[in-house]
Amino acid sequence: MRRAAAFAALLFAAPAAAEPISFIAIGDMPNGDPEIVLPAYEALIDVINARDPALVIHVGDVKAVAAPCSDEALREQAALLGRIAAPVLFTPGDNDWTDCHLEAAGAHDPRERLAFLRAAFFGEGRWSRRAEPEPLERQAKAGFPENTRLRPGPILFVTLHVVGSNNGFESRNPEAVAEFFAREAAALAWLEESFAVAGDAAAVVVALHADMFAEGFEPFPRERWQGGSGFARIGPALRDAALAYGKPVLLIHGDGHVFGLDRPLRRTAPNLFALEVFGAPDMHGVEITADPARREVFSFAPILNPAQPR
Repeated sequence: MRRAAAFAALLFAAPAAAEPISFIAIGDMPNGDPEIVLPAYEALIDVINARDPALVIHVGDVKAVAAPCSDEALREQAALLGRIAAPVLFTPGDNDWTDCHLEAAGAHDPRERLAFLRAAFFGEGRWSRRAEPEPLERQAKAGFPENTRLRPGPILFVTLHVVGSNNGFESRNPEAVAEFFAREAAALAWLEESFAVAGDAAAVVVALHADMFAEGFEPFPRERWQGGSGFARIGPALRDAALAYGKPVLLIHGDGHVFGLDRPLRRTAPNLFALEVFGAPDMHGVEITADPARREVFSFAPILNPAQPR
């Protein structure tokens, strides 16, 4: 089992003293029967607000795979994110658009749903301006406003639009292929640029949805997907960027709904750690403290939900 048995600090040597920052990571929620999951999700938001973190990261899948992908449903989820008092960084998951082609989800065109998602969550009509941290850099001019970068103090935060379901790569669908390669190229460029400007940051946090390690990209993509892995370039690019950076890199992701802390590339990028957040039905959060003055730059603590579904 690659999952850590318990939380532990990441043992890194800090380059310089700086003020610590605490933030909270969640994802793959709400997910399931709304009558069950929504009260629990709202209760978790209340707990998060009471803790008053500097930042909240949601790594996508705000809806279940078979839940409606309608305008109304997505707006409702955006509004729920708007209830979080702290600044929010959100990156989409596959349930939020790539899987909207499913009949149970409404048989939508995923590319059309992606355009709506960008408008609802990242455009002028997004959930709340108060929920967007400043100063926040977006890859908006290239058409990918969901790829963001923020440095509130000693840590550089980066979001990348990389989703489960093989990152939306469907080799037999020309429209899906075109979308995939454009989004992949943008993510690769944003990743390279972000590490280039990291400078004296004590550490980098990269947030995305997919569990790339479960799909396999090292040393070669697994043959699970027709036409190859949708992570065959972005995975190694993150590995190489982390190794070249040399300082702590924390990847926060979801997709598997199984909480865990791991060093998945311990031989090729030993400074890269991966945190998979809780996911429905385990609707908890993870509080992360980054303190460059400590030997353990990152430390972790679960935030247990008082209204956890059973």
